Amino acid sequence: MDLKSNQASPVLTDPAPINKSRLGIPSRLPYTQQAASFSSSKYMTIPRKKPGKLDDVRSNGWLDAMKSSSPPRKKLIKDFNFEVASDDADFAHFSWMLKYPSALNSFEKISNYAKNKKMAIFLDYDGTLSPIVDDPDRAIMSNEMRSAVRNVAKYFPTAIISGRSRDKVYNLVELTELYYAGSHGMDIMGPLSRTLADDHPNCIKSNGQQGKEVKLFQPAQEFLPLIDENWPIIAQCVHDVLKGYPRLRLTHGRKVLEVRPVIDWNKGKAVEFLLESLGLSNRNDVLPIYIGDDRTDEDAFKVLREDNRGYGILVSSVPKETNAFYSLKNPEEVMKFLNSLVTWKQQEESEC
Repeated sequence: MDLKSNQASPVLTDPAPINKSRLGIPSRLPYTQQAASFSSSKYMTIPRKKPGKLDDVRSNGWLDAMKSSSPPRKKLIKDFNFEVASDDADFAHFSWMLKYPSALNSFEKISNYAKNKKMAIFLDYDGTLSPIVDDPDRAIMSNEMRSAVRNVAKYFPTAIISGRSRDKVYNLVELTELYYAGSHGMDIMGPLSRTLADDHPNCIKSNGQQGKEVKLFQPAQEFLPLIDENWPIIAQCVHDVLKGYPRLRLTHGRKVLEVRPVIDWNKGKAVEFLLESLGLSNRNDVLPIYIGDDRTDEDAFKVLREDNRGYGILVSSVPKETNAFYSLKNPEEVMKFLNSLVTWKQQEESEC
């Protein structure tokens, strides 16, 4: 007898309604509660027993032993006029994909909305353009990925926004035609030939890599001496030392502790700054797309979701809550998506 059969049948429900009309997305996902409901008539109901007996079973570990030795429970997923037998993990992933569809499978919808719009591309580095590895210095993007990013930059303003230092991420990518925002957007570099907030007090001209003059934007520039002065101490006893530096705060990245100045700045702010510098803010004919995999990318996803300004695409092979609209499984799918953008743009220009 399957003791789990007294559980209520799962029901897929719509997420909270979001105004997506500006992005060309219907206000609700294309399935209904009725279509995704599961009939409970096929399941036998076990009467609820008084406390005591079942608790004794649990305490002796018998129930857990029975569950672990039983085959995984299967669910019948009914949606879009097809049926799929699925265990718990598959069902959870299926439900998540309904909420955050594949950007590759949804490419036609994305490209249709992008027609006659100026598109800007924002990319995280680790886990998006390169695989996640134990040694960050070995997170090398492939030549094929570098080519895909270079081709995208030919048609759309393209920026890489990373938690790494700006110089570090540039040395990994080595494409001079991109914008680079390091340290979660606190250190931004752009090609001199393009506009980058010339009148901002923290925007300066400098000699960049390969001897080329570039523009730098560092909103936390005044904090650099403070961080440099205290870094050896912070590295040894970061938690204790930061108590004496209220102008610095500690945040957690992937397997690292990050010390940041107390300033309202993140990847979302960097996206807003770059859009404004490019003259793409407050316009209805602009479609920003941000692709990232990390918790810190959520700030950028949130900015694009607010007022339906653009598409956030989460790179993840497992379900997780996100402010993104779409998903991709891994860097390989990211590369396919970028190549699809280039092909679509080339076809669009050839038709003009």
